[in-house]
Amino acid sequence: MSLVSAGGQSFGLWRHGSNDCKTRRKTKSIANAALVEARPRAVPALRDGSGSSSGSVQRVLVAGRTDDLQAEAQAMTRAANASVYSPELLARKYSSRPVQVLRRTVEILVALGSFALKLFIDQRNGVLDKNKRKRATELRRIFTRLGPTFVKLGQGLSTRPDICPPEYLEELSELQDALPTFPDAEAFACIERELGIPLDSIFSAISASPIAAASLGQVYKAQLKYSGQTVAVKVQRPGIEESIGLDFYLIRGLGIFINKYVDIITSDVVALIDEFARRVYQELNYVQEGQNARRFKKLYADKEDVLVPDIFWDYTSGKVLTMDWVDGVKLNEQAAIERQGLKVLDLVNTGIQCSLRQLLEYGYFHADPHPGNLLATPEGKLAFLDFGMMSETPEEARFAIIGHVVHMVNRDYEAMARDYYALDFLSPDVDVSPIIPALRNFFDDALNSTVSELNFKTIVDGLGAVLYQYPFNVPAYYALILRSLTVLEGLALYADPNFKVLAASYPYFAKRLLTDPNPYLRDALIELLFKDGRFRWTRLENLLVQGRKDRDFSAKEALQPVLKLLLGPEGEELRNLVIKESVRVTEAVVLGTIVDTYNSIPDFMRTLVFNGNTRGPLVMSDTELKSMIELRDQVFRIWGLLRSSENFDPTLLQPVVQVLQQPEGRILGSRVVGGITQRLAARLLQQVLRTPATGSASIS
Repeated sequence: MSLVSAGGQSFGLWRHGSNDCKTRRKTKSIANAALVEARPRAVPALRDGSGSSSGSVQRVLVAGRTDDLQAEAQAMTRAANASVYSPELLARKYSSRPVQVLRRTVEILVALGSFALKLFIDQRNGVLDKNKRKRATELRRIFTRLGPTFVKLGQGLSTRPDICPPEYLEELSELQDALPTFPDAEAFACIERELGIPLDSIFSAISASPIAAASLGQVYKAQLKYSGQTVAVKVQRPGIEESIGLDFYLIRGLGIFINKYVDIITSDVVALIDEFARRVYQELNYVQEGQNARRFKKLYADKEDVLVPDIFWDYTSGKVLTMDWVDGVKLNEQAAIERQGLKVLDLVNTGIQCSLRQLLEYGYFHADPHPGNLLATPEGKLAFLDFGMMSETPEEARFAIIGHVVHMVNRDYEAMARDYYALDFLSPDVDVSPIIPALRNFFDDALNSTVSELNFKTIVDGLGAVLYQYPFNVPAYYALILRSLTVLEGLALYADPNFKVLAASYPYFAKRLLTDPNPYLRDALIELLFKDGRFRWTRLENLLVQGRKDRDFSAKEALQPVLKLLLGPEGEELRNLVIKESVRVTEAVVLGTIVDTYNSIPDFMRTLVFNGNTRGPLVMSDTELKSMIELRDQVFRIWGLLRSSENFDPTLLQPVVQVLQQPEGRILGSRVVGGITQRLAARLLQQVLRTPATGSASIS
């Protein structure tokens, strides 16, 4: 760090490392130095909530951070005039500016019109499908040239499988915020104007040039004067509101035209544009972004491997955001991550688990997932950045998604199709019967692999093809989380070509099914475990094996949902199944123990004890005996899985004891005991009266 003196005062400027310095022009460094000289100047008065001028507030800022809630309230006051998206206001504003509208319209029409003409020629020549990849690449380049609004629009379209074919989804997902930086003088002037304080009163040092730039703003690295803490200062691009406002006014007009005259697109394009525009406008309010970051931190940074930077409200406004500086490497820079002794796959797994919690647990999630917003810290944590675009998953949809996974595993395609109503993919008046064969054709092939072999991108692409063919309207939350998981899988594949994001996700699904008391998930668990009146012990064992891989799994909690359902007023059908299965398991354990005991007796004693009967104490077919032993062993393995759980406690059985002490439990227990007694008596009578037949089981 060097100090630049001016007028008897000094102000720190960061210089980059020697390698970076070589790439900076000396003239630019000198110019930047002049920009931040600490000269006396007049600043606009800043009013706090009590109406006092900025003098008192300024003294507090220099001395230290104010009370956090008060500081946040003051930041909200500074952002009170932040723009919000209003189609009506935009229409009134730009209807009186015909020249400006015409100029931008021509620019957009020339770019997109030439692209549309190429598509028309491709269709006439019968090469539309053949040239999809080529045209998708051209569209990505056009969006980049047209500026911030279209970069954001392209990124949004990359999450819409109901609008774009797979080739376009993949190409548009590579859109980067590759826009030039704006002058540092304007950035520093914006900081002073927004906060109402001279730059040297806030920072003891600030980088001479942006550390990073995006479509809506750029970021500087700075050091707070009062504490010496290193922070990131995000400053909004000048004139960005005017630019995107005009673009969205024109794009919405195009959407109205598409809704009226383009039948091939079944979604409500105007509604999609309005929703997307609202999200982009939210990004322009940096106080809102700071509040998003705080909420995200509270919900998800409770895990030791997730890091979310904190916000400095004293130095935040609608166009300036100051937050903790995070040292780290972008998640797509594998070599740099490995040089720190970290594993990309560990970080990706952390991202997957956090994404699942966002989607299915709290429903509040990061809506701009790409590698640049995910950093690997030297300590091995996964840091989330950029909280301008956030979204929420409706509670009903969270459970419907888990149920959808259960139906997929069960290959219940009729139920899968009906799930799209609960997920808001389809309106209730749409007939799902034509969709069922398409789901069957795709998933029958995909599910021939085990869960650990399923490729998430393959399923998303295949499901996207189904969505594109039928009148689906994919909600933004679902499309964005699919993109998030696809991005994470793509990052992992660089490190391990055999990595499968579904295999990493399955423990979370298993844990939720086994432990969540929500009625929808209890029903999904029963649906998964019971079929045709029989309990599928293999499914339970697999769920426990997978669920134990989730560090939040609790063996004690795994009993609660089923026990509550078992004794509930709607549990009669389940009680009958449980009684039947309990009798079957008890018989398997008792008879299996008899077989084991018989096999442990020396041969000469068997002859004496069983009066020369070398076939043993039981007469049954080899198949029946084998099935019974397998059931007994499987039940023992499941109990072993519960006992070996990290948080196993003998009090695990306490709920069962409490259940048996209740009237409903005693009735259930007596029915089980009665059933077992009848079953064993019948088996004993069968053994006494039955003449050993050829092919009966030999125990020896």
